[in-house]
Amino acid sequence: MAEPAPLIDTFGRRITYLRLSVTDRCDLRCTYCMPERMQFLPRKDILSLEECYDLARGFMERGVRKIRLTGGEPLVRRDVTDLVRALGRHVGAELDEVTLTTNATQLADKAQLLADGGVRRINISLDTLDRETFQRLSRRDALAQVLGGIAAAKAAGLKVKLNTVAMKGVNDAEIPDIVAWAHGEGHDVTLIETMPLGEVDENRVDHYLPLAAVEDRLAERFTLTPSSHTTGGPSRYFEVAETGGRIGLITPLSNNFCAGCNRIRVTATGQLFPCLGGGERVDLRAALRSDDPQTRLADALDTAMAIKPERHDFRIGEGEAPTLDRHMSVTGG
Repeated sequence: MAEPAPLIDTFGRRITYLRLSVTDRCDLRCTYCMPERMQFLPRKDILSLEECYDLARGFMERGVRKIRLTGGEPLVRRDVTDLVRALGRHVGAELDEVTLTTNATQLADKAQLLADGGVRRINISLDTLDRETFQRLSRRDALAQVLGGIAAAKAAGLKVKLNTVAMKGVNDAEIPDIVAWAHGEGHDVTLIETMPLGEVDENRVDHYLPLAAVEDRLAERFTLTPSSHTTGGPSRYFEVAETGGRIGLITPLSNNFCAGCNRIRVTATGQLFPCLGGGERVDLRAALRSDDPQTRLADALDTAMAIKPERHDFRIGEGEAPTLDRHMSVTGG
């Protein structure tokens, strides 16, 4: 039997990176991500962990080498560490890496389990080190839990990268201090422009901050040198002379990064979105639950490659509706 063909889109980009959501639920309610009264999906609509594993195997057969588990908050999914262990057995063979993105509220109890399951590095969302700002942003008084989770990850030997959404009038003045603290703890930091996904209770325009402005502010305190470091993702990296650490910048609005896209996202309901900023999708859940899942899944992945757009079309401005009415927690962060 012939080897399954690699996943290559119509623009010649090879897809080797899967972001697989295991839940749309989250224990925080970050203002830029979702409304306070967020309506989560019925549990019956969510893929089982066994289906998530079967799906991941299908992607591995087509050349995916890296899998990141996302949400929502993936660690609120019961027994998600069982899925981590199952995927971790493929690291060093079909996979180069299994990792996840988390808000760290559950990490104090899960960090060692993740490390034992084969995870070597994780991304942690952290937008502020100030308790009041954290509570205002996340609508939860959970900064102590998050910092405890970050410490637990470090103690478990996990390499931590912090993700910070830059927001004007919210945390912009604090960003240099976040960088200094993170590098002092041995963690890299990636700064991200806010993305117009889904309706929220505030106007994102009020807090939109292009990262060029953040870069200028950082340069007042640090010596930044462009770095050749790459993780295969959209970040541009800088080395910081004063700390010995690294900063990444992700600029979906001010500097499009789609030319080198190597990833696709699958929601917790099995919907494959070839582009974070596009409405194109393919139903993988239907393929998995069909009478011939192997053939149907292969066909669905071929379709996804055919419809993956060249670039996203994020927009933000007065009077602009969100580019999509799909929240990031539903898509998979």
